[in-house]
Amino acid sequence: MARRVVIEYTDTFRQSYRDLPEPIRKKVQKQIRFLSQDPSHRSLHIHKLNDEWEFYVDVHYRCFFHQEGDVYTLLTVGTHRLVDRYKKR
Repeated sequence: MARRVVIEYTDTFRQSYRDLPEPIRKKVQKQIRFLSQDPSHRSLHIHKLNDEWEFYVDVHYRCFFHQEGDVYTLLTVGTHRLVDRYKKR
């Protein structure tokens, strides 16, 4: 059985989420459900990028998070351009 995790949200994530178009917010909600129920869910495509992790919202949007044990802290969400910002760190 998959483990359930705790999802926490930074203020930066909350603001970037609010700025998303409604259809993308719905996709983010769906992916967060998958993350909380089964972090290994295949649609998340989770992988590490420097000190953070990312999961796919869809082909154009990503969500970055920090993981410590079973606590996943969502840092920000947005277009694939976020990847470039995190690669430069």
